[in-house]
Amino acid sequence: MTTTVLAYFPSPAQGVWYLGPFPVRAYALCIIAGIIVALVIGDRRWAARGGERGVIYDIALWAVPFGLIGGRLYHLMTDWRTYFGPGGAGVGAALRIWEGGLGIWGAVALGGVGAWIACRRNGIPLPAFGDAVAPGIVLAQAIGRLGNYFNQELYGRETTVPWAMEIFYRRDPSGVVDVHAIDGVSTGQVAAVVHPTFLYELLWNVLVFVVLIWADRRFRLGHGRLFALYVAGYSLGRFWVEWMRDDTATLIAGIRINVFTAAFVFIGAVVYILLAPKGREDPATLCGNQPPEEGQEEPGVEEWAEDLVSVAEGTGLVAAATVAGEHEDEDAKAVGDVADMAVPEAAEVPDVVVPEAAGAEEDLPSEQEAIDELALAGFEVYALCREQVYELRMNDVKRSTSGLVRMLNERGYLEEVDGAGSAETSGGVCAARLQRGKDS
Repeated sequence: MTTTVLAYFPSPAQGVWYLGPFPVRAYALCIIAGIIVALVIGDRRWAARGGERGVIYDIALWAVPFGLIGGRLYHLMTDWRTYFGPGGAGVGAALRIWEGGLGIWGAVALGGVGAWIACRRNGIPLPAFGDAVAPGIVLAQAIGRLGNYFNQELYGRETTVPWAMEIFYRRDPSGVVDVHAIDGVSTGQVAAVVHPTFLYELLWNVLVFVVLIWADRRFRLGHGRLFALYVAGYSLGRFWVEWMRDDTATLIAGIRINVFTAAFVFIGAVVYILLAPKGREDPATLCGNQPPEEGQEEPGVEEWAEDLVSVAEGTGLVAAATVAGEHEDEDAKAVGDVADMAVPEAAEVPDVVVPEAAGAEEDLPSEQEAIDELALAGFEVYALCREQVYELRMNDVKRSTSGLVRMLNERGYLEEVDGAGSAETSGGVCAARLQRGKDS
């Protein structure tokens, strides 16, 4: 009788290949592939929930870098002896993130901070974003665990189970032989036969992915509850996987620190699920800050137009236009190309009282000259006002107002007074000169 025993599966002979002087690392490729998958899935789910396509990618520009930094910081804090302890690898190795070593807890925590910043900038709720990307994140973690397989890391204790994994000694480019030589090539000598805990976690993450998709469709989870379910599900699996691992780790009372982290995070996630609002967000709240459609009138334009007119009235422009309107025939000759434009109605201009002062005998413009100047000022300024109002857009309403004032200032219609916001227009000066001419 012949007995067939299921053979152990081997770890890869190497995890780094070279294209000339450039290394191609399997770990980095797996991380990148996971990020891409998470973004594609998250973008589709976001659109299905009522959001705009492409917003997920904008938020990822903040969340991904923050997540990578947070993941590395957590790894360094929980495994600091490897880098900063006696005989540690040193600061240089701590910065070589491409060699492996990302803690998912830190990645999610600091990545969440980056996502919060981006969500505020885009005007969308963070919990809704978390619900959209949660399934993609856990699937990305599953893909990333393949990188641990190529790096020959995150394995468990020695075992004789049929699905155990063989790990080999590797020789790095400097000739050093070690099981943990990331850049090394297998010598063919088996170092140990161990539990493939990376594979256990990979399969668990795929299971969590399926559960999240099912639960979201079945119960229509929202307000961050689906993301909390992801956190709870992953933490539960990580809890029992940590008990099977036998690699170097920081211990508290003889227990791996990630066991405590998984337990506390699991409890927090469950509490959030129980307390968070039921149902989903209104799809209208997911649209964020969107520019108005082409041809669509900007909301609030009328209010800003009124503000512009108030500025004109407060600085004497209406006075100029009113005096000019009383002499329409003469104004038409002076204005020329704008003679056909209708002059807006304005309030009656009160008499301008000018105190007598030295130099009152200076040459004053004639009444006709003052009228011509007032007409030009009034018509041109109101033309500028109307042009600015119609050019208002969603994101530059206030900029248009300040642009109008700046334009008037450049053309000499506004003059700063004592560095304050008040101003006196040349139209008002002309009106004063006309009154003084009449009095004399």
